[in-house]
Amino acid sequence: MGKFLSIIGGLVFSVAGVILLLAWWPLFVKALMATVPAIFIIGGLVALVGGINEVKESAGQKKEEPAKEEAPKA
Repeated sequence: MGKFLSIIGGLVFSVAGVILLLAWWPLFVKALMATVPAIFIIGGLVALVGGINEVKESAGQKKEEPAKEEAPKA
């Protein structure tokens, strides 16, 4: 019985969501206009931090490689 209740509940909420989306379409568009730039800013900052970390890691690896080669010679 619980499976059918969840299916019926999901259907009811989906239909209600579509109806409310159509009724509040202008507000939905304004909300998208407000959130998209914020998502771009956050995504850009994440990419920037990731790029900086990658550059730092590659610089650290270049410094370690000569040290590894010199150790076996001695």
